[in-house]
Amino acid sequence: MNFFKKNGKGILVCLILAIPAQLLGNVFPVVGGPVFAILGGMILGPFIKSREELKSGIKFASKKILQYAVILLGFGMNLRVVFETGKQSLPIILCTITTSLMIAYILHRTMHIPGNISTLVGVGSSICGGSAIAATAPVIDADEEEVAQAISVIFLFNILAALIFPAVGSALGFSTTSGEAFGIFAGTAVNDTSSVTAAASTWDSIYHLGSQTLDKAVTVKLTRTLAIIPITLVLAFLRVRKAETEKKDGVSLKKVFPFFILFFMAASLITTISMAAGIPGEVFTPLKNLSKFFIIMAMGAIGFHTDLGKLIKSGGKPILVGFCCWMGITVVSLGMQHFMHLW
Repeated sequence: MNFFKKNGKGILVCLILAIPAQLLGNVFPVVGGPVFAILGGMILGPFIKSREELKSGIKFASKKILQYAVILLGFGMNLRVVFETGKQSLPIILCTITTSLMIAYILHRTMHIPGNISTLVGVGSSICGGSAIAATAPVIDADEEEVAQAISVIFLFNILAALIFPAVGSALGFSTTSGEAFGIFAGTAVNDTSSVTAAASTWDSIYHLGSQTLDKAVTVKLTRTLAIIPITLVLAFLRVRKAETEKKDGVSLKKVFPFFILFFMAASLITTISMAAGIPGEVFTPLKNLSKFFIIMAMGAIGFHTDLGKLIKSGGKPILVGFCCWMGITVVSLGMQHFMHLW
């Protein structure tokens, strides 16, 4: 009862923001519900006078509900299918992730771009967009404005990828009789599921391939999602090590360890074992949908605490990081596929 008294109003505000954001995201999937939720929170925030009584619930949504979303994401992971696809696409995935993270780190060091922003954009670009940002943010203790900036950057390059990648694939001579090559390209070079789906579906539609490209792209994308596990664990260890070097008190491995990732892994195992036992994957669809809705709720909370003017003013450097990561991933994905003779 005390929990609802303390957090109920703030959570309700996030719920009210999330419902229309999800509806708009369904209508405009390339933009996506999380972006609409952030915008809604930023617009609504200044008009609410009694912010103090909403503070606790909104903080709960931006932190805990975000972690619950990542856990539920595991119910969309059939590890058997992911590993089968990974045999073919894993080298490309590893190279694109490494490239993005290296670019983000180099720009952080050479251009003095804030570490949290560089990390969130680098991880979001290379792994799985908003979901990776959601998993990484609590581990590195990113604040709401940093998360909002990273999501906004990812959104920008999502749209660009969905619009131009089919034309890029056609110009480069990808096979038009099979969706495999372009599916791997879309699955490794596009960061968010909505844009992966949009680019792959466009290729299928243009060349009448049914759902060949889409099926391949989404499975490759799920393989990338598994990288959330090692990335969050490494970031947790690095944060503790940095705190020890700088002799900061209050930061320990126990405090920053992403325990929610263990539940994500457990959810993935439950899904894999259940499907191997003959239980249809559709059983887990409500949980996957709930995961998406929780991310939208959390993004509404983040938008509520984000200063729009400050976000616009400081947006140049995050966009530069996003652009460089995006270009690096695209070039490496194309180069690796050419090297592996997948065209």
